[in-house]
Amino acid sequence: MDAIEAYFTNLSRLLEKTLRSQRNAMEESARRIANAIRNGGMVYTFGTGHGHLLALEVFYRAGGLACVCPMLEEALMLHRSAAGSSLQERDDRWVDILLEKYPVAPGDVCIVASNSGRNAVPVLLAQRLRAQGTCVIALTSLAHSAAVAPRNRAGLRLYETADIVLDNGGTPGDASFRAADGSMVGPTSTAVGAAILQAIVCRVKELALAEGFAADFFQSSNMDGGDAWNARLLERYRARVPGLA
Repeated sequence: MDAIEAYFTNLSRLLEKTLRSQRNAMEESARRIANAIRNGGMVYTFGTGHGHLLALEVFYRAGGLACVCPMLEEALMLHRSAAGSSLQERDDRWVDILLEKYPVAPGDVCIVASNSGRNAVPVLLAQRLRAQGTCVIALTSLAHSAAVAPRNRAGLRLYETADIVLDNGGTPGDASFRAADGSMVGPTSTAVGAAILQAIVCRVKELALAEGFAADFFQSSNMDGGDAWNARLLERYRARVPGLA
């Protein structure tokens, strides 16, 4: 098979494996989020580098939860300075800056995405939040984390700081296809991570209907009636979610 077919084959197998191996963790995550919503809490998301794509994956999406607040800081993303963001995610001073901007509370849920799970900002943020009573869900690669040493003053990997661990099943280095020259390409963490998160969102909706609690979901603004539906939710959550307006 050629590289295109090989990547899709590898990803399909990994998604099937993830469904089996992470089913219980996804269920527990959905129930913790449902409980937070039932009690008026928020769902915060955070990631550095490409992990921030997963923080955005469940934010302001058609069919997505309205009570999601991504914790965004340009210095920790890729669009301003890709190389610089790799250095900034090792600087634990960002934790205080983030928590000053985003008032994550006990009873809320925070999903922290980091494939390697070794760098200071995601690890120490998760540690701080869990200590204060926020439910922390780590989305990471256990194989990658096991292959590297922690790079933070706590000496911990992300999975060691979380209440729930979601393993994306990726290999160390996050690549899935071996090219003819022996190099590895074709990362899987974003595709699998997005599938995990969206499956959890679907389960939260199912729980809300089964258990009779209110949970707000956006509609597509590109479908008739979507703008009017979403306007009500924007008004409801604008004060709690920076950048939603």
